[in-house]
Amino acid sequence: MTASAFDHPILSGLLGDQEVAGQFSAAAELQAMLAFEVALAKAEAEVGLIPEAAAEAIAGLAEHFVADFDALNQATARDGVVIPDLVRQWRAAVGEEASHLHFGATSQDAIDSCLMLRLTEVLRILLRRLANIIGALDALEARFGAQPLMGKTRMQAAIEITVADRIAAWRLPLIDLREAIAAFAATGLPVQFGGAAGTLEKLGTLSVPVRARLAAELGLADRSQWHSQRGLITELGGLLARITGSLGKTGQDLALMADAGAAILGGGGASSAMPHKRNPVKAEVLVTLARFNAVQISGLYQSMVHEQERSGAAWTLEWMLLPQMAIAAGASTRIAGDLFGSVERLGEA
Repeated sequence: MTASAFDHPILSGLLGDQEVAGQFSAAAELQAMLAFEVALAKAEAEVGLIPEAAAEAIAGLAEHFVADFDALNQATARDGVVIPDLVRQWRAAVGEEASHLHFGATSQDAIDSCLMLRLTEVLRILLRRLANIIGALDALEARFGAQPLMGKTRMQAAIEITVADRIAAWRLPLIDLREAIAAFAATGLPVQFGGAAGTLEKLGTLSVPVRARLAAELGLADRSQWHSQRGLITELGGLLARITGSLGKTGQDLALMADAGAAILGGGGASSAMPHKRNPVKAEVLVTLARFNAVQISGLYQSMVHEQERSGAAWTLEWMLLPQMAIAAGASTRIAGDLFGSVERLGEA
């Protein structure tokens, strides 16, 4: 049993998204954090900061390391962050080269870089799905675009339009979102590497070349540390909220059109008490997800307030909010694809 609807054994069928949620699993997180440590060791070995043998031993962790999750759970309750005990476990597995693992880095470097690696994949998923949704809307326009439809302003009859006019209002925000996500993909999400207080003091003059090599190895953008500058997180959260909001508008429109007889939606929606009903479930859930993310984005703006060089409180709030927002956006794109594929008719009867 779980308190989250996104991974609830029953409700996740309605609200969840396995593909996006997979990027926030414990296994995916540990894999990405280990990828950071392996890449860091390789970058530091290339400039002579640590021995090549140490980098090779650290790279070998990917093949044989098995985490003690009970110990990580207990240690995180004590330390507030998983990395100290995870580094202890990694070093125990590495052996005699252990002191070179995590050299010059801090917990936030590993955790934030790990998040960027996983969000890169989330953005790829969302970009692919948005392209499919836009294609589905194009197909609906080809089928029903010429059909007449009463335009509504402030929920009242206005003037006659066509189905194509309404579809255009659904599609244009998605095209903008596709371009915004593609821009993130083109520039790359940034690596995080600043050390204890953002100064990389242990690396001296080698700090910039090591960071550049680390970023290249991970496929992330090379940027200065952003430990306490969290605008990027709100930008990403804003994209997620825009996805759910734009699709929520479409869901709301389709539910209202179904109520007025201007749309026929297939794909289920049965009632236990009224067998004749076809409830617009998918359209309704798009509205729910839009409203959910609209609430969460305010919390991400709260998490921008990092005191001094790092905040435990603000950072932890991000961990609670951003994954759920990403899964909500994933669920929204999944459901929208199903919904548009189930439309049987659009337009006035």
